[in-house]
Amino acid sequence: MKVRKAVIPAAGLGTRFLPATKAIPKEMLPIVDKPTLQYIVEEAVDSGIEDILIITGRNKAAIENHFDKSYELEAELEKKGDQETLETMRSIWRNVNIHTIRQKEANGLGHAIGRAERFVGDEPFAVLLGDDIVYNPEKPCLRQMMEVYEKKGVSILGVQTVPADQVHKYGIVDGKAVKERLYRVNGLVEKPAPDEAPSRAAILGRYIITPGIFEVLKTTAPGKGGEVQITDALSVLAKKETMFAYDFVGRRYDVGDKQGFLEATVEYALRRDDLGETFRKYLEGILDK
Repeated sequence: MKVRKAVIPAAGLGTRFLPATKAIPKEMLPIVDKPTLQYIVEEAVDSGIEDILIITGRNKAAIENHFDKSYELEAELEKKGDQETLETMRSIWRNVNIHTIRQKEANGLGHAIGRAERFVGDEPFAVLLGDDIVYNPEKPCLRQMMEVYEKKGVSILGVQTVPADQVHKYGIVDGKAVKERLYRVNGLVEKPAPDEAPSRAAILGRYIITPGIFEVLKTTAPGKGGEVQITDALSVLAKKETMFAYDFVGRRYDVGDKQGFLEATVEYALRRDDLGETFRKYLEGILDK
C-alpha cells in the first residue's frame, strides 16, 4: 500500500528557545525567512505525501494560520504585482491537505502519535519530527525511505550513524546490516549509555510506520522522563512485525538545539542565490577580524 499520509508532532513547549518561544511556537522560528516547520512540510510534499496531520498544543494557533489561505495578504500582493512572492505564499497551502489536532496532555511523542489513529486508519504512514530538517536537493529523505518501503512493505526507521559519545541522545537500533544502508531491526534502546549501546545507528526524526503501532501504543507504559516513548512502542512492534532501518543520505540539522539551529540558518543562507555571495563575504570579513 502506498504511503499517502504523514504526521508531524508539533506540540512541544520549546523551552530550549525561551524567551523567544514564550509566544511563538518553536516550529515557527524562521531559518532565514521560512519557518522551520515549512521545510519539513515541503519535504513531505516533495516526497509525494498527499495529507498531513500536524499535532499541536495550546498557544500554537500560528501554525494553523501559516498553513491556511490568507485572502487579504494574497490580494495585496496581487495588487502590487508581486507574482513571485504570491506564488510562494500560495504554495504553502495549495500542494497538500493539511489537518491539525491538539495533544491535550504533554505525555510524550508516543502519546502524540497515538492521537493520529483516526486520521491514519489502516494505512502505513510517515512521521516527521519538527526538530529535524534534512537537506538533500537530489532526493528528499522521506522519499528515500518511501522507496525502501515500496520494496519491503514494513516499518522503516530513518537513521544515521552518530559518534559513540552521542548515542545517549537518541533511540538506537539493535539490528543487523543486511545490505548497504539497510538494517534488519531486532529491537531499539532509548538513549543508552555509550557502553550499553547495541550500535551507533541513531533514529533521527523520520519514520514510516505500519498501523499496527496504534494497538501497541495503547498498552505502552510511560518510559524515560515519565512519558510514552515511541521508541519503546517500536521496539515491541519489531518483535511482532518485520522492521528495517535505513541510513538515509542528507545533511541533517537538529533545529531543536541552538547550535543546530544556527548551523541551519547559516548554511541555508549560503545556498541562496539572492543572499549566498554577499553573506559569504560578510562572514569572511568577520573571520578576518
